[in-house]
Amino acid sequence: MGVTYKYFGAPNSAAAASVPISMRPEELGGDELGMGGMFTKIKPETVAAMVLTGIEGIPLHKVPPLELVVLHPDYAVVKLPMTVVDPLRGIGEESVGAAAFIWSTVPDRGGPPDAFTIYRLLNEWQDFSHRLHEAGHQPYCLVWP
Repeated sequence: MGVTYKYFGAPNSAAAASVPISMRPEELGGDELGMGGMFTKIKPETVAAMVLTGIEGIPLHKVPPLELVVLHPDYAVVKLPMTVVDPLRGIGEESVGAAAFIWSTVPDRGGPPDAFTIYRLLNEWQDFSHRLHEAGHQPYCLVWP
């Protein structure tokens, strides 16, 4: 079946940690984990590396680690650094396209195989970053095995 990732915003780690134990991807709406969350099969560390390497030019080995908020037998919640969403708010389409191309050329990168799929993902992530900023939230990811 694979792992499912739900990216969402929360004002702090305590709020992000209050995910109901029984919650499954098919049960999630927008309200439980912040409006406009995103489901994907892309790992949070891959998304972080994609943004920081493609847009900020940070070498892959210098991408900061994620912070574990909750580790439960049924799920985990991790906090992504704000540096993963902030760079996307101030760039245009051309920069998003360049970042997608750059990420598509990084060896052993993980994630989508082609620049167009990466471009679409970065556009979604850019919209997500604007919603987080407007709500004053930080980025989190709920992970199910």
